[in-house]
Amino acid sequence: MKITKLSLAAIAAVAMTTGAMADMDFKTTGQAVVYYQTMDGGDRDLFNQNGASANAGLQINLNGDVNGLSVGLQGSALSTVGLEGNLVDNQMQVGTGDTQGAGDYFAITQAHFGKKIGNTSLKLGRQELPKSLSPFAFSEGWNVFKNTFDAALAINSDIPDTTLVGAYVHRANKTAGPGASIDTFTPINPELGSAAQNKGVYMLTAQNKSLEGVTLTGSYYDAESYAKVMWLDANVKLANLPVGLALQGGQINPDGAGDTTTAIGAKVTGKAGPAALSLAYSTVDDGAVPVANFGTGVKTPLYTQMVLNQWAIKKDADTVVLKGVVPAGPGKLIAQYGMTTANKTNVLGDGNDYQELDIMYKFNLLGGKTFAGYIMRKSDKKTAAALMGGDDTNNVIRLWTRYNF
Repeated sequence: MKITKLSLAAIAAVAMTTGAMADMDFKTTGQAVVYYQTMDGGDRDLFNQNGASANAGLQINLNGDVNGLSVGLQGSALSTVGLEGNLVDNQMQVGTGDTQGAGDYFAITQAHFGKKIGNTSLKLGRQELPKSLSPFAFSEGWNVFKNTFDAALAINSDIPDTTLVGAYVHRANKTAGPGASIDTFTPINPELGSAAQNKGVYMLTAQNKSLEGVTLTGSYYDAESYAKVMWLDANVKLANLPVGLALQGGQINPDGAGDTTTAIGAKVTGKAGPAALSLAYSTVDDGAVPVANFGTGVKTPLYTQMVLNQWAIKKDADTVVLKGVVPAGPGKLIAQYGMTTANKTNVLGDGNDYQELDIMYKFNLLGGKTFAGYIMRKSDKKTAAALMGGDDTNNVIRLWTRYNF
């Protein structure tokens, strides 16, 4: 992007004028990211051009206060640094601003302002939303950059040990899949009929910590003309108990035709020497609406969510996941194994059960947070679903490094 001398002069003039009129205090932060993934399956081969995707990314945040008003701005830039058509054929994350096929994109991914009034914080504009308080419209962190939302958010803490969150969430950019690009924001309400076109989703969440070691969270969503969601989560971790327990569950009720979707999950956590262990289970029935992030259609709020198993677990499925985390050298080694029973309306097909093994290592490298992961996916039958490429086994290697500043 070229900036002319005139635009620089204009920016300087605006900055001096604004500075004279308002008391401003801003801080600049950001991250630089290098991301690479390769997979086999179908006509793809590991480390070959046709099975590889990559990006380099730069994200800069400007946050501060203007006369008591909090202001935030985030710019995100992506590039393939010339690798496309040479070492890789695809990008992990894309945009629509590329007019020369170079894989270079820029977007304003956050732009918000807010104000605290008593015990209520207001935040309006383009922003991230956390899964802990918004389990069906949240920012996913698995790709180069997180997705963000155009939303109006209010957080209140008047009630002791209780956080109340109200939000109207309109549009989001996606992390992956059809129409996914960092600079394209579309309504998160999937209903495209005239009655709900361009309408958003209303959310109310209450989180309570009155009991020591117990966190209770309940959320309600109204995606007008599409569905209504009720979701509950209970997390119990008491100092005198050797294990932690978490329970989740809820229903998605379609406004039109189709059955209600019911989902239930449980997770037990504990330690064995230096290892942190967990065992999770989820069951989702054959209702009309899958259990997935409205903002992206990709990840789920289920405890059994792994690196790539979301396709299998979000509808008509029973899943068990065993996970272990141990310190290893300068980082930590993570291994998890999951088994999913696929039923009639599952994306993989009735009886096409699914397995996934994730082996991951997270560590610091030259000042950057680094991830190296191997993912093995296997289905009972050959399938073209879920990027399996018509095979019954799929291997994925994912590498990324983030330098925060």
